[in-house]
Amino acid sequence: MNEAVHVSVLLRECIENLNIRPDGIYLDGTLGLGGHSFEIASRLTSGRLIGIDRDETAIARAGRRLAPFAERVTLVHGNFSDACDILDELGIEGVDGMLFDLGVSSPQLDEAERGFSYMQDAPLDMRMDGSAALTAYEVVNSWPEERLNRIFWDYGEERYARRITAAIARAREQKPIETTMELVALIKSALPAQALREKQHPAKRSFQAIRIAVNDELGEVERMIATAPDKLNPGGRLCVISFHSLEDRIVKSGIAARENGCTCPREAPVCTCGFVRTLRSVSRKPILPSEEEIERNPRARSAKLRVAERV
Repeated sequence: MNEAVHVSVLLRECIENLNIRPDGIYLDGTLGLGGHSFEIASRLTSGRLIGIDRDETAIARAGRRLAPFAERVTLVHGNFSDACDILDELGIEGVDGMLFDLGVSSPQLDEAERGFSYMQDAPLDMRMDGSAALTAYEVVNSWPEERLNRIFWDYGEERYARRITAAIARAREQKPIETTMELVALIKSALPAQALREKQHPAKRSFQAIRIAVNDELGEVERMIATAPDKLNPGGRLCVISFHSLEDRIVKSGIAARENGCTCPREAPVCTCGFVRTLRSVSRKPILPSEEEIERNPRARSAKLRVAERV
């Protein structure tokens, strides 16, 4: 996809909720093509923006987009779940806002060679970080059938998970499954006729599940929500966009644990468990994209934005 037509999800809502100060320090933990970062950096004067991405291609592209603000932007090749360590390495004690967009960026989906797409043929890869060891090829060809079934069921919410894993197991006994289109054909062959007639592509859920497993996406979300808020300054905002119900559940629970984590009995006159409230939800319900945004960018349809403030 051309960089110029990339559309950042919930852009206005994120910028409004970050409450950007011109002299503040902000972190974009999932840089992507830099759409959110561009809007943050353009509002800074003496402030600073730290952008993190584990995809070196994304770092290079975002760097070109953010070139007008180079003096106030620091780009880091790293994982958003390591945000605290990265800030420590940069000598930054606290930030005034954090943004994490947990979706897969458009180039990763649209560039066939990355192996994320079920619409174009490519080697089975799906790594967000090209230097990582685990690929989709290994997951599909070497993980036990029961483990595959579990990720299709849990991560993809695929009701025909058992049929699909059985088809994969039979096929890989004959030869390795090497490309995305080979896998798509196998998935289609395992599904009943009514499933093939659904509006959603028959391989979408399975590809999502494999991608999540390859990149340990849920584990990274858990580590991020457990640690990153500790680096927020008082009054600083945390904005997290998720696209999957499991991700959103982790974010919601992580915020709630910092907001309402007291374990004392309701009848106790004072708290004795030692709980200290560190976050306050800005909105009890997630912020959803407007119908206009969904019409412009169908990939925004499943997005949910949760916002919390450091107290």
